[in-house]
Amino acid sequence: MEIKNYMEKLVMEKLDIVIKANRTTCNCERCRYDIAALALNSLPTRYVVTSSGATYSKIDSLDQQFHVDIVSAITQAINIVKKTPHH
Repeated sequence: MEIKNYMEKLVMEKLDIVIKANRTTCNCERCRYDIAALALNSLPTRYVVTSSGATYSKIDSLDQQFHVDIVSAITQAINIVKKTPHH
């Protein structure tokens, strides 16, 4: 068994879409990971252990506000990384 933060998967799935929409965002690996880390720190965790737990989180993630919160967190993280990139 493994404990996994399902929110990490959701953020990584949305990251490319949000970065592409913000055309002036650096897409290097370091900036991408910095953006993801900042976004994840501002979002609630969704830990799962079993496949039934993963199914529960997937159902919860279908909520529209949930997606808005993820995109908002990524966008805020992009603005922070743009101001002080580590590359």
